Amino acid sequence: MVHPDGKALSYREVVDLGISLDEVSRERGACLLPHWAACGVYPVKPGEYCFSGNIWNATDLPENVRIDPSSISFQMWKDIPVPFYLTVHFFEVLNPKQVLQGAKPVLTQRGPYVYREYRYKTNITFHDNDTVSYLEYRNLFFQPHLSSGTEDEYVVVPNILMLGAAVMMEKLPNFLKILLSGALAGLKQEAFMNRTVREIMWGYEDPLINAINTIVPGLIPFKGKFGLFIDFNNSDSGLFTVNTGMKNISQVHMVDSWNGLKKVNYWRSSQCNMINGTAGEMWPPFMSPTSLEFYSPDACRSMTLVYEQSGKFKGVPTYRFVAPKTLFANGTDYPPNEGFCPCLQSGIQNVSTCRLNAPMFISHPHFYNADPSLVDAVEGLHPSKDQHGLFLDVHPMTGIPMNCSIKLQLNLYIKQVSGIIQTGKIKPVVLPLLWFAESGSIDGSVLKQFYTNLVLLPSVLDYLQYIFLGLSVPLIISAAVLMAMSKTSDAEKSPSAPARQSKAPSSSETTPLLHDTDTPSQDDAET
Repeated sequence: MVHPDGKALSYREVVDLGISLDEVSRERGACLLPHWAACGVYPVKPGEYCFSGNIWNATDLPENVRIDPSSISFQMWKDIPVPFYLTVHFFEVLNPKQVLQGAKPVLTQRGPYVYREYRYKTNITFHDNDTVSYLEYRNLFFQPHLSSGTEDEYVVVPNILMLGAAVMMEKLPNFLKILLSGALAGLKQEAFMNRTVREIMWGYEDPLINAINTIVPGLIPFKGKFGLFIDFNNSDSGLFTVNTGMKNISQVHMVDSWNGLKKVNYWRSSQCNMINGTAGEMWPPFMSPTSLEFYSPDACRSMTLVYEQSGKFKGVPTYRFVAPKTLFANGTDYPPNEGFCPCLQSGIQNVSTCRLNAPMFISHPHFYNADPSLVDAVEGLHPSKDQHGLFLDVHPMTGIPMNCSIKLQLNLYIKQVSGIIQTGKIKPVVLPLLWFAESGSIDGSVLKQFYTNLVLLPSVLDYLQYIFLGLSVPLIISAAVLMAMSKTSDAEKSPSAPARQSKAPSSSETTPLLHDTDTPSQDDAET
């Protein structure tokens, strides 16, 4: 195998670069490839998976990474065996009374509150066009030993329902806003609330829901409890239909439709509404160091991550993909994002159109990679790439993520709304509510199998070829010496053959010195 720059590649370098299996087969022969196992995590939605427990021949890679009940990986694709964790940090407001008077919010980070996440697929249905549909459910379980606090701790946060409804009603007639303000007073609702982590996460009963729907029917199209993650636990992320890769391995896991849609209708441009890439679980094998795409139902859009660098995760070669600065840029700074507007500053995305029209924004934690004005508008934020940047480490030959941490922040746009006295004199601000990370990595026996079969064995084979080459040199030299000695010996043992002449020499041509001295000459005979 030869690198594009002309340098010969060892087998180890072939594995490290993730060069196409077809290229390897053509150059070196499929029989030279080792047996190896594949295992990985698949983030984003973030969603994840892992393949493990079986050693594959690399020539069978397309057959084993495709989605097929007869495939080695199918059961692992269906039920994810690798542990994943949801980590949540809340932003507590330390000066709620001052914020009502127009002061800058002062925040402190609380947590983490950690949950073990389990994912499994149901309703798996194969179709004639080489696609498969499924629902993926997730279950979360609180992990006290990994958390800094309990779910029963109280946190002061904005009254999301009240402040969100106020902004949503800003352009409605004044009498409706006055009615809402009166209802808020009767229910003793305030701009900030003190509730437990459990309530904010998983929901609480709030009479405000019925009151708002009575005044403005349909403004909040749900009943019962309200919680930021109430639809995140014991629920599915929509009906995905993805390519199985049966006919074309380069299309495996690519999304064909989501909830029956080829594109969504949340945004203002066709490009922004496109459903691109995979479901965020796995990518086709033989990846190039450019970019990867996935569709995230939680963000209501497709996302593109860009290649940052090559590296290794616990010895396994990986490509690291990260979010570009343009991911949440506004339409002014990055015109292709104009379809996601109306926009505010770069670094936040308005998701109100897919979140019941509530003034909600998503961003990187602590407004990392965002317009500095967002950070300056509050106190207590400290953006950092190491702590707040999302990343995905993928093994390039298999397309399987080895390590990932997908991080997002939820923000609420709040302000004073005339007619609703409970909003006081709040200055317009995008206020962080919480940020969360869904993280997972291959470890234990799964990692050991992956490392042994994809790293260690190729290295051994690579070293062996040089050892054999080194041993062959003296053998070749010895063989050459023996052959030379054999020829010399044969030449010495064979007698010299007399010179052949075309005719016998006449007596006149023979010198006397060659005559036999015992034979008498003619003159002697006459005497």
